[in-house]
Amino acid sequence: MLGRGLLALFLLASACPAWSASDSEDLPIRSRQISNFAVGSSATRFGALEFLGGLEMTSSNPLFGAVSAIRFRPDGSSFVAVMDTGHWLEGAVTRDEQGRLSGITNLTATPMADRNGDVGLAKWKVDSEGLALREGQAIVSYEQAHRIDIYPDPGFAGSKPIGSLALPFPISELRSNAGIETIAVSPKDSPLAGAMIAIAERSVDKADNLLAGILDGPQRGAFSVVRKDPYAATDGAFLPNGDLLLLERRFSFGSGLGMQIRRVPGDKIKPGAVVDGEVLFEADMGYQIDNMEGLDVVVRPDGDVRVIVVSDDNHSILERNLMLEFRLNTALTQ
Repeated sequence: MLGRGLLALFLLASACPAWSASDSEDLPIRSRQISNFAVGSSATRFGALEFLGGLEMTSSNPLFGAVSAIRFRPDGSSFVAVMDTGHWLEGAVTRDEQGRLSGITNLTATPMADRNGDVGLAKWKVDSEGLALREGQAIVSYEQAHRIDIYPDPGFAGSKPIGSLALPFPISELRSNAGIETIAVSPKDSPLAGAMIAIAERSVDKADNLLAGILDGPQRGAFSVVRKDPYAATDGAFLPNGDLLLLERRFSFGSGLGMQIRRVPGDKIKPGAVVDGEVLFEADMGYQIDNMEGLDVVVRPDGDVRVIVVSDDNHSILERNLMLEFRLNTALTQ
């Protein structure tokens, strides 16, 4: 019997895709390495993180940009991302002799389909903001037309959704452009036992806490996250021990852009809970940041825990497409 969170399975969609990989576009990428994170400084330690390097990326194809979430495959190089223009983005990172990020290769973009199998839709219909990968599934959260859809993996780029996940609170409580931007799958041996969680960007409950929920598993239910004004939650990923790293972004015309990463203890995430966590890291315009929207945790073969964050340039000449890599102090992952 299907779990409560799984609303529907449209198996015919995965068996008979309405389009193919030929609809993908190759995106030529030019990358400039970022060696120093703090402007005018060679410092590498920033709170609990050590800066390892980054990339500023541009393309002659105007489709590239607006990256809102990214997930790396187990090899630590290949990735899947979503753009809030309603496109899948697939590629891989390259590294130099020192192991630093050096470029992006084999980058392709493919239009995403809605539940009717339609592609090339208006942005408000396919405003993809969050992404999670788990066995056989690529799961995407959408703003404006709020929903969380499940696609087959492999095969997501040529398929409409094969199912959906329900939120454990009324979807009507989500604001139009402040919906679910964070979806993440917990480790199987963590307190949440492999369950998926979702956190709203700026939609709040009556106590002004961010709406959130455990979407499946025996602990399915709503919880909330303490809102850290003026920040908005834009993505998150679990550490190997089950704690959640939550990426948050702020913007004002007076102070410009800012970002922070909060660590939420995994054993505190339960139905009915109001969770918070220590801020591991904070940066403003004195650092190489932009509109930081996506975060993933990558565990290297030697056990090194890497945190990779990406920005959404909103297809604006005033913003940049960045990918930044940090090493997390391993004492925090135990």
